[in-house]
Amino acid sequence: MTQSRPQDPDAGLLLEAFDPQAFRENSESALSRLEKHLSDLSIRGLEMIRPAVLTEAAKQLMVPESDRIAPFDEERLGSILDLYIRTGIPVHSPGYMGRQFSGVVPLSGVVDFVSSVVNQPSSFYEAAQLPNVAEQLMAEELNRFIGFEPERFSMITTSGGSLANLTALLAARNDKYPEYWAEGSAALAGRPRPAIAVGADVHYSVSRAAGVLGIGEDQLIRLPLNDAKQICMDQAPHVLEAAERRKLKVFCLVASAGSTSLGAFDPLDELADLARRKDIWLHVDGAHGASLLVSDKHRAKLKGIEKADSLAWDAHKMMFVPAPCTLLFYRNQEKGLGAFRQQASYVFDEEPDIYTDLDSGAKNFECTKRPMIMPLWTLWSVFGRALFAEKIDYLCQLTSDAHRVVEQEPDFDALHQPESNILCFRYRPSDLIRADETHRLQVAIRNRIKRQGNFFISKVNIDGVAALRVVMMNHQITVEHFRMLLGEIRKTGEELLHG
Repeated sequence: MTQSRPQDPDAGLLLEAFDPQAFRENSESALSRLEKHLSDLSIRGLEMIRPAVLTEAAKQLMVPESDRIAPFDEERLGSILDLYIRTGIPVHSPGYMGRQFSGVVPLSGVVDFVSSVVNQPSSFYEAAQLPNVAEQLMAEELNRFIGFEPERFSMITTSGGSLANLTALLAARNDKYPEYWAEGSAALAGRPRPAIAVGADVHYSVSRAAGVLGIGEDQLIRLPLNDAKQICMDQAPHVLEAAERRKLKVFCLVASAGSTSLGAFDPLDELADLARRKDIWLHVDGAHGASLLVSDKHRAKLKGIEKADSLAWDAHKMMFVPAPCTLLFYRNQEKGLGAFRQQASYVFDEEPDIYTDLDSGAKNFECTKRPMIMPLWTLWSVFGRALFAEKIDYLCQLTSDAHRVVEQEPDFDALHQPESNILCFRYRPSDLIRADETHRLQVAIRNRIKRQGNFFISKVNIDGVAALRVVMMNHQITVEHFRMLLGEIRKTGEELLHG
């Protein structure tokens, strides 16, 4: 392929890099590699490459500096694609049990590919008409399982759960302190300091949000957890009352629906009643577990969700679409409008109409935003709810089965009864007693297994001691694969202790 064409004064600048035929050829090259990648069901973990080695390999694939456009090299492109695919986490392999992002439904990747090419920023209807309509349709579809009043709720998409949590907390703060947006902390002179109540193991994005909002991490009121690592309802009211005596005003309570560490679900129904009595905004971080709402078997774990003021829901986790795709729901759409209060004539229309009614720019931190709803809406339109429900049900059952396997092994400790698809456990041979020894061993096991490249798992500290953590995101994993993982852990642990 050449990189120059005769210039036509009536056709503008002609560049081969934009040629549709070249696009098709390049796409087919990528497609064949991805088909091979998806067909590989071998058990493999993460191939760790030293950064310096990978940097040098990547440099070798870059054309030398030139004042002219380099001629297209098909082999160079192929090498770049091969390196990209080979060095990523193998989320489609049965050996991948490590994180909360998954292999996507392949069709969703096709739609995301289309989104990348048509390049429609979706914060405004005029720029991305179908994505904005699809966002409304998916909001209505999913709200059937949440239960907000159909005419009062609203939903926007954000680039990730961290941004959704920040946006919801901002809406909560502005609702309880409407003058804060314009005047800042000076508006609170002489009044109790604003505070946020959270579960003791809340996701770190909430702590970050407290700092970003000017609330401060010291004003996070950490509510104790019960043995199941849920917010303890026996103690929560007393902790909130103690905060009041310290001249703190809790304006928002953040509950978890599928905590990051163990996948635990806080008692939303009871927390909602507590929040209502104390005039506190209830935000539910359902980044991981909100997807269980589409499952008839598991929906009850989110009992009371319809009483929440806001809900963050990551579709790129348990709805199996490309990241990021987070849905932020508000029970009251008017309060959702309070997160941001600005005027910008270059984007916000002075005279709203039927088109600007679908704009989300005024409710969202992002101005240029990917049409992230399109893969999810397309899957829902083509396959329906059952595709998601069946996979979620399988993954939760698989995790429950894995828990039973761990309980049957005398040198392993199961640390909780899994509520979703996350399981934490420890390798504890009989001669390992002290907590510090246990901690170091779990960390060492996880690191060696990661380097060996057969399985990819994660670790988390529970009550200050490291634990091994698996997240079942691949429907091609079986209990036998998990038994193989335990065998690998046992072998690795014995080598570390006696080797």
